[in-house]
Amino acid sequence: MDEPDEEKQGIEPVKGRLVSVDVLRGFDMFWITGGAGLFIAIFKLFGGRLEQVFVAQLEHAEWEGFHFYDLIFPLFVFIVGMSVVFSLQKLINTQGKRAAYKRLIRRYILLYLLGIIYYHGIAGGLQNIRLMGVLQRLALTYFFTGILFIHFRLRGLIVAFFAVLLGYWALLSFVPVPGVGHVSFAEGQNWANWVDQHFLPLRKWNGDWDPEGLLSTIPAIGSCLLGLFASLLLREKSVSVMKKVYLLIGGGVALVVIGHLWGLQFPVIKKIWTSSYVLVAGGYSLALLGLFYLILDVWKIQKWAVVFVWIGMNPITIYLARNFINFNDLARRFVGGELQTLFGEKIGYLLLTSVSLGLTLALVRFLFKRKIFLRL
Repeated sequence: MDEPDEEKQGIEPVKGRLVSVDVLRGFDMFWITGGAGLFIAIFKLFGGRLEQVFVAQLEHAEWEGFHFYDLIFPLFVFIVGMSVVFSLQKLINTQGKRAAYKRLIRRYILLYLLGIIYYHGIAGGLQNIRLMGVLQRLALTYFFTGILFIHFRLRGLIVAFFAVLLGYWALLSFVPVPGVGHVSFAEGQNWANWVDQHFLPLRKWNGDWDPEGLLSTIPAIGSCLLGLFASLLLREKSVSVMKKVYLLIGGGVALVVIGHLWGLQFPVIKKIWTSSYVLVAGGYSLALLGLFYLILDVWKIQKWAVVFVWIGMNPITIYLARNFINFNDLARRFVGGELQTLFGEKIGYLLLTSVSLGLTLALVRFLFKRKIFLRL
């Protein structure tokens, strides 16, 4: 990969890269590296209905439904799907499928092991190892999407996408859940949870099932394939720039509508990654990509996004850093104690979240300026 190029308006990190993809990745990570906490603190200042509405959007839906924060994880899976094309296409063309498999397997193993470490590894004993988590799901979706990309052309990939979503829908919608006796989408009583209860060993996030569990990883591959399709579109030279924008934004809006309509029968549920959820989240992901592509790569309005580039060039690094380093505790050393009490609960919380996020941004800026990037 080429070295960062700081000549292009001080923002484009690497020659030949789409700025919009790095910014979208950084925008996504921003919310889980302190951005959500900052905006929650801001909305708490207003109180009342405004606080209730917007703070709820920065939290996951309890079960059915879709909040803004329910977009964060599938958006990253979507971006991982885009990276499949960027990382494997040239390798397949120049060195063949065997070389592509080597890279695919190496990245899968490294990312999966980082996921194990993220959830404290073996510190709590072997029985407390979490086999299925956020990074593990990213690793698995990248791996299986990569296999599909290596072996199938576009038509085969589209067939795989529909097979994944429709097969999952058919199982959950028409096959009675063992022990329940009927079809169910309810928490703890659906097929995804049942598979975890009976076949997922060791630690599970929700007691006897995991929101990043075994069966629900299958439709997540659909989210990854949507990112792959978006990447193929952006690389297609026969399609004009503005047509790409229209297809991304228009297609995204269409998927959101179709997903919500499907949700009338097959509810939109993040914790079991329903097929309707794939379409809703994927639709928003496509639309955001189209908007960012238009602003950043077509119109070249880029200076506003420099912070997101810092984050987007080191997403795994900062994700792990927020796990290993307690930035909120560090922030309390600057604005905690009597100072926080002096300003009151709401202003004090705003100060705390602002400093915590500021420390995070200082770290990613330092890494970017020193050209330090974690490459799997």
